[in-house]
Amino acid sequence: MERRKTNGHPRHHLHPWRDFVRKLCVLAGLSCVPLLLPLAATDASERTSGFRPETRRSESDWESRFRALPDGQVLRQTMERLSAHPHHVGSPYDRENAEWIKSQFSAWGWHAEIETFDVLFPTPRKRLVELVAPAHYVAKMKEPPVQGDPTSYQQSEQLPSYNAYSIDGDVTGPVVYVNYGLPADYKALDSLGVSVSGAIVIARYGKSWRGIKPKLAAEHGAIGCILYSDPREDGYFQSDVFPAGGMRNENSVERGSVLDMSFYPGDPLTPGVGAIGSVKRLDIRDAKTITRIPVLPLSYGDAKPILAAIGGRIAPESFRGALGMTYHVGPGPAKVHMAVESNWDIKPVYDVIAKIAGRDFPDQWVIRGNHHDAWVNGAVDPISGQIALLEEARSIGRLVGQGWQPRRTIVYCAWDGEEPFLLGSTEWAEYHTDTLNRNAAIYVNTDGYGRGYLVVDGSHSLERFVNEVARDINDPETNISVWKRSQARRLLLDEGDENTKSEARTRRDLRIGALGSGSDYTAFIHHLGIPSLNVAYDGEDKDGVYHSVYDDFYWFTHFSDTQFVYGQLLAQTVGTMVLRFADADILPYDFSDFAETLSKYTAELKTLLKHQQDEIRERNRNLDEGMYSAISDPRAPIVPPKKEDEAPFLNFAPLDNSQFTLSRSAARYGKAITQFLSNQDPPSLESLQKLNAQLIEAQRSLISESGLPRRPWYKNLIYAPGYYTGYEAKTFPGIREAIEQRHYKEAEDEVARVAAVLQNYASAIDAVSDQLEKHSQ
Repeated sequence: MERRKTNGHPRHHLHPWRDFVRKLCVLAGLSCVPLLLPLAATDASERTSGFRPETRRSESDWESRFRALPDGQVLRQTMERLSAHPHHVGSPYDRENAEWIKSQFSAWGWHAEIETFDVLFPTPRKRLVELVAPAHYVAKMKEPPVQGDPTSYQQSEQLPSYNAYSIDGDVTGPVVYVNYGLPADYKALDSLGVSVSGAIVIARYGKSWRGIKPKLAAEHGAIGCILYSDPREDGYFQSDVFPAGGMRNENSVERGSVLDMSFYPGDPLTPGVGAIGSVKRLDIRDAKTITRIPVLPLSYGDAKPILAAIGGRIAPESFRGALGMTYHVGPGPAKVHMAVESNWDIKPVYDVIAKIAGRDFPDQWVIRGNHHDAWVNGAVDPISGQIALLEEARSIGRLVGQGWQPRRTIVYCAWDGEEPFLLGSTEWAEYHTDTLNRNAAIYVNTDGYGRGYLVVDGSHSLERFVNEVARDINDPETNISVWKRSQARRLLLDEGDENTKSEARTRRDLRIGALGSGSDYTAFIHHLGIPSLNVAYDGEDKDGVYHSVYDDFYWFTHFSDTQFVYGQLLAQTVGTMVLRFADADILPYDFSDFAETLSKYTAELKTLLKHQQDEIRERNRNLDEGMYSAISDPRAPIVPPKKEDEAPFLNFAPLDNSQFTLSRSAARYGKAITQFLSNQDPPSLESLQKLNAQLIEAQRSLISESGLPRRPWYKNLIYAPGYYTGYEAKTFPGIREAIEQRHYKEAEDEVARVAAVLQNYASAIDAVSDQLEKHSQ
């Protein structure tokens, strides 16, 4: 899984604060519940949008039946079965799991099949990192078995620690420590007069997608890249290490892909088309997403001797980890030899696709997915999410046996090849593009879970829908709605300004985040424009075994959701979303939250430009007045930045005008849909079919076939993964990144493109409102 991350790592670590708040309540003789704010006043008709009163009553009954079905013991047994052996792409157990998952779907009454795609998947043949000066040290690059953890002994089946899609190479050079290896870190090194040209960089994991680190290193002239896990992020700085605790020990290594997914995800050799049959493939040397320099990952046990040998300038405070030593940036006297060779093989990936046909609208699809492949045993990543998906499917099968049939077709997908970077889901979406463009109403993704709070990112036309479901689901440990828990977290635990906290009190809907990349929703939202969600529970576990051999059943049942109650909760939450979307009279999109959120993003763009203008102006003034020379320590001098041309003003009027139009269209649609659903004369299936088909088509209005500048695979002009962040979403990416990269003419061109897309979107919404109003007359 390439999970949604905080500071580059999978989990928020917030449960001590919750326990602290509870202790205060106990000492005061109070219940904790009054700390949680009441819901905003809503009547019944507002609580389940998309339904007429008579269908809403029936839907509520079926949802209640469904939520009683997920079983913690079944979840436990399924996890133990699927994580019993390593199951990376191309391994025997990967195929065995796919066949078993298919058999389960079939037994529950689903129509299931396996679709196979043939993709480039390199595996390591040679891995070497050795310190050759001023001392000699050869990195072990092994994760030893842990007594009591049975699957950690399956060494002959385990994929070694490596970074997939690193180019082959054999290089020797001085070492420079570049912190997280992000643009700000290279600026800090520039100010110290440190260059990485001709050097091997060592960067700690965190703060971004790992593939960004070798990409930036190569752009700055480095010849190799070493990645390591610093204990500050997910080791002993956070808590006890495995096996005494849940955090990363000194031998644990984070594997992972380093594909440059800012260009495109999926098979590097078949961008834009499904990797099946005799499809034309690129030569490896022509694939843009494969790294330009060799890359290998290390444990902090292996990284420490290298970091300790680096001399030169003392690292800035923001560069310092938790290794109990003075961090230097180099270069010298440390010198490293590294070598990488891989088997560049074409391997099969096995996507399990299961369907239940819709009764009324079979050509409208509700798609749900989670991947089944792992780097090793993968109990958390991805099996925890996969068991929830399977328990949803089993429970839905039970409902069908009780007489229920969805009004829309439900498609459940167990993806393969997500870890190397979204191979199975991307190839499937590219291969079925025409069908998905016509039929797909929503894609709902998971990618593992932990204990804690509901976390949802996604399309903002689904924000109200998410909030409605969250209000109807209760947390198993506190017995309050997961919506209330999320509200409390934002007020008491999350960092943020007062305006953000005030929104949690006063705004009807809690905001959901925008989607960048890192999991299987990517092709659906960014390439095809299908409204998408990524759903998880998270925030209370301390997870330090990400992409290591220790992410296994033993770890999960000792340090995470030991009773599988949050697995039940995830299945109840996502299953409710699936049922509700499948059965709604009118697809439950809402455009008011979307329009309001886009206005917020526009304000952020204006603030970004203003900050950039002020920053450049002040820096140039300081250069003119000799301020950098005045503060430079002769014993540790700094290199002043270069003078820049001032940033111009940009014309945001087209964007403002289009958003005004969109807000008006959203308000009109809100009134029209409310009246339509409350009309006493039931609409015909034919009219509902036409209205919903219009709504699906309207969602595609947010993409541009020409795509984003320099990366045409990404067609959504509202959301994209950042070019230099990867995981993190960039909203209005064409405009935002043009400003960040000082391409001001391009920024104005992108303003015009986005404005035109939003005008088209507003027109599509108005066309639906026209039909709703006609039916209500």
